[in-house]
Amino acid sequence: MVLGNFLYVACLLINAVAILSEDRFLARINLSPASYDPAFGASPDGSVRLRIIHLIASIRTLMRMPLIFANSVIILYELVLG
Repeated sequence: MVLGNFLYVACLLINAVAILSEDRFLARINLSPASYDPAFGASPDGSVRLRIIHLIASIRTLMRMPLIFANSVIILYELVLG
């Protein structure tokens, strides 16, 4: 029961990050991956802002297909077993 609720919450949070729009939301708060451009040869700092940018970019690219599959499974589970 608790594990199922945890999976629902995790899926919803990942969905929320995956649908963030770069043009409308991320660019306004300066978290767009396109807004970060370090100088050539400069070592990237380990700031929280940089880590958030990389997390958002990786979720949007790597989690696209697994999210479609996970959402489909959750929808089918809810429709069949309600």
